[in-house]
Amino acid sequence: MHHRTVEELMTRPVVQARRDTPFKELVRLLAESDVTAVPVVDDLGRPMGVVSEADLLRKSADQADPSGRIPVPHLEAWERAKAEGARAEELMSAPAVCARPEWTVVEAARLMEAQHVKRLPVVDEADRLVGIVSRGDLLRVFLRADEAIREEITRDLLHRTLGLEPEDVAAEVREGRVELSGTVEYRSLIPVVEQLCRGVDGVVSVTGDVAWRKDDVRAAPSGS
Repeated sequence: MHHRTVEELMTRPVVQARRDTPFKELVRLLAESDVTAVPVVDDLGRPMGVVSEADLLRKSADQADPSGRIPVPHLEAWERAKAEGARAEELMSAPAVCARPEWTVVEAARLMEAQHVKRLPVVDEADRLVGIVSRGDLLRVFLRADEAIREEITRDLLHRTLGLEPEDVAAEVREGRVELSGTVEYRSLIPVVEQLCRGVDGVVSVTGDVAWRKDDVRAAPSGS
């Protein structure tokens, strides 16, 4: 079973900024590249942080409303510093939360979720920027064809990993939803099959009606 890696999904070359890139140049860079954020790198090409549209918009939000109807929002000290910043290193969100090329989609997605970020700069062994992966990139695994998912489950998972034959357990896939049917020798194998299927890239859900010949998970009699 092959999990797609960050290296297979990431965007490269990467639109990036230097630490001394001025505010207006950052705005121009985002607009011309049609991106919403760029990594900021040091002189060795290592990510220091990420500057996004949200970071840049703090400058506009910090301005007084000419009509006087909307009060200037209260900002924490760090937010005030960013709003008053003029260069990338003053405006960026730091430190950069990075991924490695060999990571799986699951590893990258979990880090994004834990750190509440929408994208991850990807770095090599020397921490140099080699790519960038976004939420949209990770979601591309769900564009896999149903037949490709079914073949991976049937050939790699059911047959090679678990030693099951097509006449034992069959998998049908529609819009990424896996439906299992058939019979296995032991009842304890059913959750194993379902969990492995959920781990296949592109699978949305797993359901089915798999029977068993021997119930090896029945509760032991009390007092035994």
